[in-house]
Amino acid sequence: MSTKRIIKFEKEDCSPCNMVSEYLDRKGMVYETINPFNDPELAMQFRVRSVPTVILMEAGEELARVIGYKPDELAALA
Repeated sequence: MSTKRIIKFEKEDCSPCNMVSEYLDRKGMVYETINPFNDPELAMQFRVRSVPTVILMEAGEELARVIGYKPDELAALA
C-alpha cells in the first residue's frame, strides 16, 4: 500500500506561497517544500514553471496539481 505525498514548490518572499503554506498547515496537511530555484533539476522533472505549485503524488504518479493559491483546489488534495 503506497501513501500519498504532497510536494510544494515555493520560494522565499512569495505571498501566494506563504498563503498556501498557511492553508495546508491549518488543514493539518503534511507536505515537503522545495525551492525550484535551488533545485532546478527537480523543478524540471516535475515541470514546475511557476510558484507556488502543489503536487499530490502516489506511487510516483502525479494525481493532482494546483498552481497558485486556490483554496478549493487545495482542499481537494486532502
